[in-house]
Amino acid sequence: MVANRLLLLAATCLVPVALALPAEAQTRGPRQPAPAAAPAQGIVRGIDVVGSQRIEQDTIRSYMLLQPGDAFDADRLDRSLRTLFATGLFRDVTVTRVGDRIRVQVEENPIVNRVAFEGNSKVSDDVLRPEVQLRPRAVFTPQQAQADRQRILDLYARRGRFAARVEPKLIQLDQNRVDVVFEITEGDAALVSRINFIGNNAFSDSRLRDVVATREQAWYRLLSTSDIYDPERLNFDRELLRRYYLRSGYADVQVTAATAELAPDRSGFFVTYTLDEGVRYRVGQVQITSTMRGVDTEALRRELAVEEGAWYDGDAVERSVEALSDAVGLRGIPFVEVRPRVVRDREARRVDITFEVAEGTRAYVERIDIQGNARTQDRVIRREFRIAEGDAFNAAQVRRSRQRIRDLGYFGQAEITAQPGSAPDRTVLQTTVTERATGEVSLGGGFSTDAGFLTDFGVRERNFLGTGIDARLQTMLAQRRTQVDFSITDPSFLDRNLAAGIDLFYVTRNLTETSGYREKRVGMALRAGYEFNERVRQSWAYSLVQRDIFDITSDASRFILEQRGQTLLSQIGTTLSYDVRDSRIEPKSGYIIRVGTDVAGLGGDVAYVRLRGDVAGYIPLERFFGDSDYVLALQAGVGQLTPWGGRPERIIDRFFLGGDNLRGFSLAGAGPRDVPSGDPLGGRLIWTQTTELRFPLPLPSELGLLGRAFVDIGSLSNTPVTGTGVADDSSPRVGAGVGLSWRTPVGLINIDVAQALVKKSYDETQLVRFGFGTRF
Repeated sequence: MVANRLLLLAATCLVPVALALPAEAQTRGPRQPAPAAAPAQGIVRGIDVVGSQRIEQDTIRSYMLLQPGDAFDADRLDRSLRTLFATGLFRDVTVTRVGDRIRVQVEENPIVNRVAFEGNSKVSDDVLRPEVQLRPRAVFTPQQAQADRQRILDLYARRGRFAARVEPKLIQLDQNRVDVVFEITEGDAALVSRINFIGNNAFSDSRLRDVVATREQAWYRLLSTSDIYDPERLNFDRELLRRYYLRSGYADVQVTAATAELAPDRSGFFVTYTLDEGVRYRVGQVQITSTMRGVDTEALRRELAVEEGAWYDGDAVERSVEALSDAVGLRGIPFVEVRPRVVRDREARRVDITFEVAEGTRAYVERIDIQGNARTQDRVIRREFRIAEGDAFNAAQVRRSRQRIRDLGYFGQAEITAQPGSAPDRTVLQTTVTERATGEVSLGGGFSTDAGFLTDFGVRERNFLGTGIDARLQTMLAQRRTQVDFSITDPSFLDRNLAAGIDLFYVTRNLTETSGYREKRVGMALRAGYEFNERVRQSWAYSLVQRDIFDITSDASRFILEQRGQTLLSQIGTTLSYDVRDSRIEPKSGYIIRVGTDVAGLGGDVAYVRLRGDVAGYIPLERFFGDSDYVLALQAGVGQLTPWGGRPERIIDRFFLGGDNLRGFSLAGAGPRDVPSGDPLGGRLIWTQTTELRFPLPLPSELGLLGRAFVDIGSLSNTPVTGTGVADDSSPRVGAGVGLSWRTPVGLINIDVAQALVKKSYDETQLVRFGFGTRF
């Protein structure tokens, strides 16, 4: 009873205390955590924007996370501030609460009026401008300026200028605009001072320095960038070294490292390549196996580029794989895959190679897509494909198509990749090209032994309006020659396998020093040509030319005097060629055979049949000398002129020997001649043969020097002129000598020094032939 009273008294005393405590204290349990603070009092009645000039106030309000009618929240207010800064539109932002309103004070970033560069002489503005992201009428931010500064520094570093400094400066203008000026101190280029090799026993350092693309600095590399340190080039050099060793029989070679050390004064780099050569292998047994019907493996052996007993050549193995694939594919067998299986015998140092010809994955061309041709029409590219939509996929034909597109010369890059189609057996050929300029304006000059000092001017568009039509206007003025040519050629006339064109020309030649007269030709020619296949081509041409022989010297031969006057030539001709050269510009292997006939007399004043033929073969000697510039070139030609119809024969239709076709003799210096006057009379029958060894000189390859040693043999006879003092001896003439070709940055220089070894007393010789020309 007493206890109950005590409890009641205690409860009565504690009630006032409980009422005095906050509500949360009344409800808090002894072990409960403290609750979150209550939200701030008040409602946002409006947002006031101060300081905006260019940006609309409603745009600024749209970035606020608090809007009129929302309860005030300090966290959302802080996040609104960060959001406004993140837009990059403002240099400074202040967000404050003023009563029941929010005040947003902004200071806008300026607008870029102009971006300029100062101090740059080694890198032009046109190269720098694509590197920066700041653009006129864009918003300027310090962060963007610093990012552009780093991009410019990276550009200079790629060009070997690691000491370059870049500082962005602002020039304040009215209306909150700025000019951004990047002040550049380029510094000196950090060139490659030395290239070293570690682990090379088979080849000397000097030989391997010719293999890599990086070069040591030298005075004659003023116009080259190969001696500027480029980290990306080192990886390319590693691949060049690896492939060089593979070509030379070192099948286990590894290029383990390529390092560059910057000199303490940052003036140059020391580059070191580390190699593990391994042993050298010879080719052992070479076999071809096939699991496909209709494949004659013995007939395919002639396609192989590897020989038993020769040093192993990795590139030759790759060429053999492509050649076998092409040969089987061209026999009408699709879905071919050739896999080389290489077995090394390290003790015997021998490599056995088996080429396995098997059926590849069955796939058909679903579609051919072309992209990147902003100017060139699709049809110009599609007509170069050797494979069509719906055909069986043929890797050999895809490679041929890619090469034909590249040979157009319209694109800097051209690639064809096979992409998955709409079904597992469907393939989409994705063709990606990069357009390049095809228009040319050239102005050049030079000197040649035959024409003297010369200058030329030309305008050419090789891809007129993206149609593939080649239009050209060329003029040449020389001491002894004037020529104006205008030509248009459509390589695929009416989108067919037909190249058609027209030539208009005006030519004058001063031959008074060699033949005692001047010559003028004015005329036109219509041309057409077509391909039977990739190697065989035939062309036709019809020419209508007005010729004139005038200004005959007083001491000229009486046989030349008889040629004075004008004649009209009406001629049709055809040429059939078979070409298997690896390159039409600088061939190093393969051969070409051409035969042709010209018939004059379908109208006009002269009538003749002219037969001509020539052959040229190129034998690579890389396997003997280890350098692809060693090439043996063999050339021969023959021509026969037969008049008909009883019409007078003209001297300008005959053949002449000497000069380019027989070095060691002057222009028209060999063959039939009027001995008393010394004038060449030309002949109806000519043949020539040249054996020429082309080789690199023991000088840095980037100098562009190539040596030649040659022997020329030729004969010209059967002149229609007879009489006292006329010499016509068909015995061969022989000239031999050496030559030099120099591909300089300003043009090609050719110098030949030749001695006439077998000649007649009346022949005219020439010790040195010189030619130089350039265009810019």
